[in-house]
Amino acid sequence: MATAAADMTRLWALVAREFWRNARRRLRAGPAYRWRYSGRTPERVLIAPPDLRLADPQIAMEIYYGRFPLSGRMVETGGESPFRIEVPHQGWRRSLHGFRWLRHMRAANTELAFANARVLVKDWIANHGTHISGVAWEPGVTSKRIIAWLQHSSVVLQGADFVFYRAFLRSLAMQIRYLRSMAREMPCGKDLLRARIALAFAALSLPVPPAALRSASRSLAEELDRQILPDGGHISRNPLMVLEFLADLLPLRQTYANQAEQPPAALMGAVDRMLPALRFFRHQEGSLACFNGMGATVQDRIAAILRHDDTAGAPLLHAPHSGYERLSIGDVTVIADTGPPPPLAVSGAAHAGCLSFELSSGRHHFIVNAGVDTYGDPEFRPLARATAAHSTATLNDTSSARFSHSSRLSGLVGAPLIGGPRHVHCERRDGSDRHGFLARHDGYLQRFGLLHERELILLDRGGTLVGRDSFLCADGSPARDTGNDVVTVRFHLHPDINLYTDSGGHLVLTSDNGDAWMFSCPDAAPQVEESIYFAGIAGPRISRQFLLSFNASVVPEVRWRLKRVRLAGATVHG
Repeated sequence: MATAAADMTRLWALVAREFWRNARRRLRAGPAYRWRYSGRTPERVLIAPPDLRLADPQIAMEIYYGRFPLSGRMVETGGESPFRIEVPHQGWRRSLHGFRWLRHMRAANTELAFANARVLVKDWIANHGTHISGVAWEPGVTSKRIIAWLQHSSVVLQGADFVFYRAFLRSLAMQIRYLRSMAREMPCGKDLLRARIALAFAALSLPVPPAALRSASRSLAEELDRQILPDGGHISRNPLMVLEFLADLLPLRQTYANQAEQPPAALMGAVDRMLPALRFFRHQEGSLACFNGMGATVQDRIAAILRHDDTAGAPLLHAPHSGYERLSIGDVTVIADTGPPPPLAVSGAAHAGCLSFELSSGRHHFIVNAGVDTYGDPEFRPLARATAAHSTATLNDTSSARFSHSSRLSGLVGAPLIGGPRHVHCERRDGSDRHGFLARHDGYLQRFGLLHERELILLDRGGTLVGRDSFLCADGSPARDTGNDVVTVRFHLHPDINLYTDSGGHLVLTSDNGDAWMFSCPDAAPQVEESIYFAGIAGPRISRQFLLSFNASVVPEVRWRLKRVRLAGATVHG
């Protein structure tokens, strides 16, 4: 109970901090501060930083005809300005005001696309340029817009008359001053880091005093040191953040070089750590493992980033600061979550997936976590975050961590993870022909008095994955019969995997290219149930899972095995 009380104390402390931050942010956006955002207008943009994000000329044509495919939603404006219509989808509006879609105009490389980009920027300035409120001026959205306007300034300003040229630079300068002021009141997290990146881009791309560039570089370095872990992961433990920030930091590094400026050592170090971390989270077919807020992967985005990785060596196997382990032999890869939850302030997308794992073989995923539907209905997000949506064990159908889902608090702090494993012990068990680890977490200790321990060993040149799951008392002794010890070990299948029963009664997992893995467990009979895979490229997909159920006090541990096999006679499930 003391731990639960401490969790609630931390939550309310976070609420109090965010309440005062919001109050100060509202003050800085109000009339009393607004005059501070006016000032000298830069004469020109010195340099347009590169943009590494994928672009599609066809989307530029869609936008020209008033169809905006943003954040998984297609909105037709019907001839109206997109900045004047009411669209209830928050993600779509943030994407619209973030202006990252300007890259598609650049890719189209036509006068029509450039003129359309200029008209839309002019429209935004007319509708939102001086009215600081709403989604358009959220600090995170403003950061994206500043970066996008700088990166694609050559597109927006090509063929512009003097009046628009000055209006563009005046609005850009106002947004930069506003963001610089708001950054002081932003909590630690992805939006603050992106704000520091945007301000560094601005100091390099516009004529500013040397002191302004030094200040922007120093603030960026401090935030990178705070948010990028020694093994290259992000403090949120979300693999997507590594990809997202590399897409900004690599162009920023190049912009320093193009301007003959010395980049901060923290920037160089962060990029050098994050590129191997991105490869750490990547399965061999190109997608990122679904942990802690990761959804569908656009594989070409990762390839575009990794082209800048000069090391091109084998991925690391151990990410102790991020809390993950990787087992990899041949074309078989296992990635597992072996860390505690991230800090409360950055846990809004964190999952209760401790000791979950994913298994890929060749170009196919076999065992997965459910992931998240990045652009889907937020009402389903709690299901994706629950322990049952991960390939790990649950106790009494309870998640190993708790979340705050209070509608009263969500506007301030979102839905942070407020309870979960405090201590996760992990040790590698590698040998000359095997990769493995043994890990243990205490996420169930307070409520049920038990620890979950999992051992995974990949051997036989990648042909066999051996697993062991057990629930123990705090002193390491076997679980006692308390009536609260029903364990369910889940293995979620990727929707593209077929599930069969062979002639010996074993479950066999197969891909469309004939790759097959047989599951066996002498301690418990597997049961097959439906599941849902949230991280599909086109949205959630129906899938299947198999699970092992037992009482921890009766069966002290279960040992199971996934072994690569040749396909023989089998009976299909489903």
